Amino acid sequence: MKIYVVYDSEGEHTKVLAESIAEGAGRVEGAEVFVDHVSTADIYNLSEMDAIIWGCPGHFGTISSGLKSWIDRLGYLWAEGKLVNKVGAVFCTTATVHGGIEATMLNLITPMLHQGMIVVGLPGSLPENALYGSYYGVGVSCPPDSPEIISKDGLVLGRALGERVASVTRSFIHER
Repeated sequence: MKIYVVYDSEGEHTKVLAESIAEGAGRVEGAEVFVDHVSTADIYNLSEMDAIIWGCPGHFGTISSGLKSWIDRLGYLWAEGKLVNKVGAVFCTTATVHGGIEATMLNLITPMLHQGMIVVGLPGSLPENALYGSYYGVGVSCPPDSPEIISKDGLVLGRALGERVASVTRSFIHER
């Protein structure tokens, strides 16, 4: 099973979160995980993937321009139905607690729904997600004055999302 993690990151925050998601996905037996920055991510590889997880920093409550430009190139995949029934998930980082995490993740999910993908989030039963996270995916605040790039809870949630996506994908593949 192939899982593609695509991210935009101007600093290290979103990149580190993407790597934690990939690490979590890699924990599931049979997962082959690929991670690329949008500048090198190949849209032509998407139809070969079983799951796609994309994320970016939130910019004023919406998708970064780098990831948005990449997503906007997926029209031919939509026209040919190449991503229908692929498992999808999203993640983002913001500088402030109220920096638009939820709005950004909803904006990241919308193109997946247009593609006919099956979106996977995180349940509230995860202790770190109950008070800190989001059900839409993983959204992490990364205050610029913090000594850590991503909080420990953020890394736990990243690994949990990757593992959940890989587990759901494996189950979905076995049902086909």
